[in-house]
Amino acid sequence: MDLYQTILEVIDMRSFSNLWYWIVLAVVWSSASHWVLGVPYDLVLRARRYGEQTQVDLEDLVRINVNRTLYIAQVSGILILAFVSFVLTVLFILAMFYNVEFAQAVLFLAFPLSIIAMLNVSTAQQIFEESAKGELLYKRLSRHRLYTQIIGIISIFVTSIWGMYQNLYVGPFGG
Repeated sequence: MDLYQTILEVIDMRSFSNLWYWIVLAVVWSSASHWVLGVPYDLVLRARRYGEQTQVDLEDLVRINVNRTLYIAQVSGILILAFVSFVLTVLFILAMFYNVEFAQAVLFLAFPLSIIAMLNVSTAQQIFEESAKGELLYKRLSRHRLYTQIIGIISIFVTSIWGMYQNLYVGPFGG
């Protein structure tokens, strides 16, 4: 057996039948749910529970990440939106019209994450406009995390259904 054949067996381009794809899907949504606007959610819980210095640290970290997010959105938001739209469109065309399974798998990851990115900008704008601190900040971050988890649950469900369809009905040769 040659090296090329071994690599193709380990890195199977049939994404929905590959364990690595499902591991990546779980890690991506776990990370997206844990990091709320670039702040680990356990810090939000500790700040709510203990206050004092932990709350100051949380507010500083949120302020830094909100300002950074809004700066990036103002300076290059249109360019990022155009590029992401182009990539998602290419993935959609490859996935649905040309039936490329790898493009389908990437699309099922990238599209919901682009919604999360827009949600990040929206939440950052709210926090900035309200100068949110204390309970209001906890509320905004908790709501953002809840929306992220809802999007993640829907995404994982739809991806699982599509993956089962691909594995059971379409099969390894796309027919």
